[in-house]
Amino acid sequence: MVETELIAAASEALEKLGFKDFVVRLNHREALTGLLACSGVPLEHHEATLVALDKLDKVGRESVARELTERGITEGAGKRLLDFFSELASLEHAADIAVGDDLVAKRQGLNSAVLGRLVEFVGANEKGAKGVDELRSILEYAGASGVAERIKIDPSLARGLSYYTGAIIEINVKDLAGSLGGGGRYDNLVGMFLGQDVPACGFSLGLERIIVVLTEREMFPTALARESSDVMMAALGEQYVDDALTVARELRAAGMRVLLYPQPTDKLQKQLAYASAQNIALVALSGEHEHNSGTVLIKDMHRRSQEWVTREVAVDVIRNMLSVAKGTIEIERKREDYDRSEKH
Repeated sequence: MVETELIAAASEALEKLGFKDFVVRLNHREALTGLLACSGVPLEHHEATLVALDKLDKVGRESVARELTERGITEGAGKRLLDFFSELASLEHAADIAVGDDLVAKRQGLNSAVLGRLVEFVGANEKGAKGVDELRSILEYAGASGVAERIKIDPSLARGLSYYTGAIIEINVKDLAGSLGGGGRYDNLVGMFLGQDVPACGFSLGLERIIVVLTEREMFPTALARESSDVMMAALGEQYVDDALTVARELRAAGMRVLLYPQPTDKLQKQLAYASAQNIALVALSGEHEHNSGTVLIKDMHRRSQEWVTREVAVDVIRNMLSVAKGTIEIERKREDYDRSEKH
């Protein structure tokens, strides 16, 4: 159940970010163990074999076969193992022909066929059979969670990590090298440090990679792309940074997105030019006059107006000004969109 919840949570996060074409590759460490054992790979060579096997979709059969031999795996064991994966490729081709463009039906049929082939191959191997049963259970629960169509059983998935004890999960996007996230079950890992058994299952999303892909594919919402922050807080000198930090904290506590300009020694015009380039609606300033008078200078970058307000009411005033400024921006956007549609 935990594995299914992780898959569902990661899938929901990616869907809300706008990803549509991702697939959740799923395998099981014990299914892999049974697969290797039934191929004739000795237990002491399992780790080395998994390292080589993890590259199968990247470098191809011949390169993996060569690496298996170099790692001490007999030619016969390597051939049986790679023949198994060649059969899986045939199953995928057959699924393509059988259901055409129906991706959900294809994935369901393929998962069923792969599980069936795994059952045949591992036979009575206890670990292998247990792993296959758990994969089947995850798929069943995933159906109830509404994410079964995202999952692809992939017996080649190893992630090159030895600490997995159960499910192994990785999320991939079509035409993108690498993954957007990965994880699985690692029941022994926490116990190594605590000295007692602690069940553990986790998943991490590759935030940096996701941001890169969102940027390259222009997937960020237009409003978010145009406005990185609601307010830019600026200090007009290093001695006024404390004031700027305090106001920024108060604005953030009120729910506003605040960017603190990082170079208080820069001239005012340079700081304002930066805010303008980032399309930030309001700039709040703290300098000598503001420090001595207990005020904040607020500049409306779109209306090209400014006013001083006391620190006590700054948050409320900025919130109200921001509401007006955003309304003006929205009107301008609608006008731009209308003009653009008229041109086309």
